[in-house]
Amino acid sequence: MNTRTKIGIVYTSTTPELIATVNEEIRKNLGDGPEIMNYQDPSILAEVRENGYVTAPAAARLVGMFMQAVNDGADAVLNCCSSVGEAADAAQEIGRYTGIPIVRIDEEMCREAVRRGSRIGVLATLPTTLEPTKNTLLRAAREMNRRVVLVDGLIDGAFGIDQDTFKKMLCEKAEEIADQVDVILFAQGSMAYAEQAVAEKTGKAVLSSPGFGAAALKKALTEKGL
Repeated sequence: MNTRTKIGIVYTSTTPELIATVNEEIRKNLGDGPEIMNYQDPSILAEVRENGYVTAPAAARLVGMFMQAVNDGADAVLNCCSSVGEAADAAQEIGRYTGIPIVRIDEEMCREAVRRGSRIGVLATLPTTLEPTKNTLLRAAREMNRRVVLVDGLIDGAFGIDQDTFKKMLCEKAEEIADQVDVILFAQGSMAYAEQAVAEKTGKAVLSSPGFGAAALKKALTEKGL
């Protein structure tokens, strides 16, 4: 990848494991050449959680970060929050207009889940992440002319707890739904570090978003000739 390439990464949750995983996957896919510019506003997710949906002010701040990345010279922007994924969808038209693609971290993951099976388990710690992810899965299935059944795996009270405790809770919830699903999907990128543990516990294919998001980012840049 061109050393002059700039990538804007937009976060509404700034857990260290998420940022580390996203950066690692970007380096795997794009090498060390591109400059990574991080944009963070945890107040967006806090507002979404409090209200139960993406409010107009939260959406405005999210789009503002996208546009700040464009203003700072980004060649592409990666949105890392599934709770605001549908707001990122709405911003993609301006991305096409400006020539700066806005890539969702979870879009291709959802498509891969639909390819893998018709019964998809969706694990999340927040309803505000669970529902948008399910909407994306249903849209992907419709566009791919496939029918899917979605099985909720909401882990109440797990947002923000320590890694070891969270991994244990995640494995327990995955085991609860394992016999109902063909594939398990993590709705939040910060869960990615537990992918192998859940796969070993359940014997199911487990998908997390950072790797898929980085690959989609690479594809978007390649299509621009970068």
